Amino acid sequence: QVRLVESGGGLVQPGGSLRLSCAASGFSFSSHPMSWYRQAPGKEREWVALINAAGGITNYADSVQGRFTISRVNAKNTLYLQMNSLKPEDTAVYSCKSPRLSNWGQGTQVTVSS
Repeated sequence: QVRLVESGGGLVQPGGSLRLSCAASGFSFSSHPMSWYRQAPGKEREWVALINAAGGITNYADSVQGRFTISRVNAKNTLYLQMNSLKPEDTAVYSCKSPRLSNWGQGTQVTVSS
């Protein structure tokens, strides 16, 4: 079955960096575009970034453009999100998902605080 396992979250100071990973299994990862989403406490889940199946095309929410980078290694069935210049408003649970599937992982908590 489809499985998505996010990792790499944690507590970081404003201005710091984190790299999130999403290990995928149970589907043809290399054939699917993939996205990162996040949900802050008391807020709706929001889309963060998208990458196409081959990894050559990316798109970002305005709020993270220029600070976050989405990437993938299809040979490892893994999706990444490099997050730089983190702000307190980036605090959320981050999850990965294929737009073509309904499955979600458990997410990984990112907290940006001094």
